[in-house]
Amino acid sequence: MGDDRDSGQPAPDGRAPWERQISRIHRRPEGHAEPPQPDATRADRETPPASAARSSETDSGRLRRLGKRSPSNSDAVSVAELMGRGSDDDAAKPRERPAPQRPEVEAPTEKIAPITDRTPPPVVAQPEAVGVPAEERPALTRLAMSKVRRRNRIRNVTRGFVSIIAILSVALTGVVWGYLRSTDQGFAQVAALDPDSTDVVDAAGQYGDETYLIVGTDTRAGASGEIGAGTVEDAEGARSDTVMLVNIPADRSRVVAVSFPRDLDVERPECEAFDNQTNTYTDEIFPAADGDKLNATYALGGPKCLVKTIQKISGLKIGHFVGMDFAGFESMVDEVGGVEVCTPQPLVDYELGTVLPNVGEQRIDGRTALNYVRARHVDTENNGDYGRIKRQQRFLSSLLRSALSNQVLLDPGKLNGFVGAFTRDTFVENVKTQDLITLGRSLQNVDAGAVTFLTLPTDGTNEWGNEIPVDSAIEALFTAIIDDLPLPGEERAEPISTPESEVAPTVPTLAVDPTTVSVQVSNASDTEGRAMTTSNELSTYGFQILEVGNFVGTAAQTVVRYSPGQEAEAATVASAIPGAVVEQAIGLDSVVEVVLGADFPGYTTAPAVFGQPVEVTRVDGSTVAPALPENLAYTNAADDTCA
Repeated sequence: MGDDRDSGQPAPDGRAPWERQISRIHRRPEGHAEPPQPDATRADRETPPASAARSSETDSGRLRRLGKRSPSNSDAVSVAELMGRGSDDDAAKPRERPAPQRPEVEAPTEKIAPITDRTPPPVVAQPEAVGVPAEERPALTRLAMSKVRRRNRIRNVTRGFVSIIAILSVALTGVVWGYLRSTDQGFAQVAALDPDSTDVVDAAGQYGDETYLIVGTDTRAGASGEIGAGTVEDAEGARSDTVMLVNIPADRSRVVAVSFPRDLDVERPECEAFDNQTNTYTDEIFPAADGDKLNATYALGGPKCLVKTIQKISGLKIGHFVGMDFAGFESMVDEVGGVEVCTPQPLVDYELGTVLPNVGEQRIDGRTALNYVRARHVDTENNGDYGRIKRQQRFLSSLLRSALSNQVLLDPGKLNGFVGAFTRDTFVENVKTQDLITLGRSLQNVDAGAVTFLTLPTDGTNEWGNEIPVDSAIEALFTAIIDDLPLPGEERAEPISTPESEVAPTVPTLAVDPTTVSVQVSNASDTEGRAMTTSNELSTYGFQILEVGNFVGTAAQTVVRYSPGQEAEAATVASAIPGAVVEQAIGLDSVVEVVLGADFPGYTTAPAVFGQPVEVTRVDGSTVAPALPENLAYTNAADDTCA
């Protein structure tokens, strides 16, 4: 594909025609040595055809015009340029290459004017203009741009607001946690509770309940002596001036507070000696004793001994203890701004003097309130400690109404002062600020009418001046509390009953294997020994007898009691006892209780055959629950009458 003209063979040691042509064009100046000639053999081997040389020459010239160098002939061009720059008298020169131009001076940096309201809006592509050239896309109007800017501002403000909220949440969490911890550290701790006591009745049935034992002490030491409680010489140590057991059921539907007379005749258990000034126990042990006063029990054995005694009387599982002296009570009343009380006649105590000279409603401060709840020698009341208990209950009812009316709860100053006074002047076990707050929240929907104050039933005094407890009435009272039965004076919302048309159809009850049924037999009749005899007969049929004893009080009808889910077991037991009815109860768990009433015939029969239908008579309500005494003293927190 070369030139069709034949240039012939080059002479030995000679040059090719195109090399001679280049030599004539680019002649070296005189005095310059000739460059060394390439080897002939190599020249023959590397000599390109003539057409290729012209093509290369043409390309080289084109590249020179474009200011570039030919990559294929770069060495030849470089030599020619060097030769051209060194020759002044060449006869023929190739077309001169334009001299390289100096770079222009760099232009100054362009200054962009700031964007203002008068700046025209930029061209922004609309969503429907995708694929359209930018210069052809319509620009947003000023209104559209204003909306875009407003949207961006809102987005930025929202992000900032969320960040601030997050920071504040973390900060407030730390503040609240620090506040709760600081208030918890203000509580003086004392050992008081007896969680594993065998005196607790139906512990499973009390699961979820909250029971507090609140004690007001009459110690004469420290600040309490300074405010008129007396001196240590008058009464050394401390006594339980006020004892109140507060129970709140698991569903938080009501609050029941039972007041115990300070002179109640009790059986004191064996107790460790208690040092009231240091809130610690010593190595001295006091043996158990009968016929002791309740407040003396605290004076000797402190909170532990008192909790054991109250737990044995009530059967309630006491989970929290709160003790407070006179100074603490006074400061808390002052922190909430006083409490409204009402008296139908002047209150005069022949030891404390005139407490309330005026009649009617009046707000009293902490010092007056302390004397109001302490006075127990008032001639016009003529009922000793019970008049004082009644005033305490009415005082607490008024305090509760004030709290529920948000006079304290929504006033940060009063609430903080109240909490501070409470933590400063109390000694507790298993009580924390967070627990009290949680409990308060759970009681927000409880009306004052669902808060009932009761007084432990007693009947006169004995030769030592001790209040004689009425055991049957006391058992009936705490059975009603444990089983969540109605109490006198209580104004609790009635549960919504299901219409008869919506009651599910009765499913036949099939008898179960007696060996799988655990039975407790209780005698509620006047015949002694019936529970033991009946339990022996039932065991011959295979029933598992767990416990035998006497029921609290008497019952006219024989009843088989059971917890939900134990219907078939109860029906099987009832089939073995002629005339027995079945009744659903609370707290029995998997145990079926047989309560032998006055109508029990004195014998049993073989139970229904396993797998066969059993027909039983069901009754509603607590048929065998002991009746509450008609003269049970109570105060409803919603009662604001002046009496």
